[in-house]
Amino acid sequence: PRTFGVIETPAPDHGAMITAIAARADREAFARLFDHFSPRVKSYLLRLGAGPDLAEDLAQETLLSVWRKAGSYDPAKAAASTWIFTIARNLRIDRILRERHPDQLDDPAYQSEAPELPDASTLIAERHTRVAAALAALPSEQAEVIRLSFFSDKPHSEIAGDLGLPLGT
Repeated sequence: PRTFGVIETPAPDHGAMITAIAARADREAFARLFDHFSPRVKSYLLRLGAGPDLAEDLAQETLLSVWRKAGSYDPAKAAASTWIFTIARNLRIDRILRERHPDQLDDPAYQSEAPELPDASTLIAERHTRVAAALAALPSEQAEVIRLSFFSDKPHSEIAGDLGLPLGT
């Protein structure tokens, strides 16, 4: 990738942060994970149809679940982001089921635990293939912007500066 004289910092290892939370209740790692994922999870939940207040509540509940269930995270099964967004999705589904079937609220069949993807490696491989195909279909300049934004977690202002583009392009 083009750097234009800017020193690139490595992307944070979110899986290592979850491992640190599990191993030693690392509050600093949790704060960094929370700061990174809370707005992204809220945005995801809004796209799933949750209202702003519910999305905020579920985002906080998601990150609280990450704190409580960090020991069940297995980096061999899924990326940290996949695991976290699966927790958010499951919490959203639980909320919908509670709203539709309040009489079954205490039924263990309707309560989700740590997310267990039936075949996480297959889902990840399929997603990777779709994303790679979508990126390959883009002009190289657009693909680079996507890579920097989503895979390197760079803010748009930094990407614009690095690539010499107007912000918002």
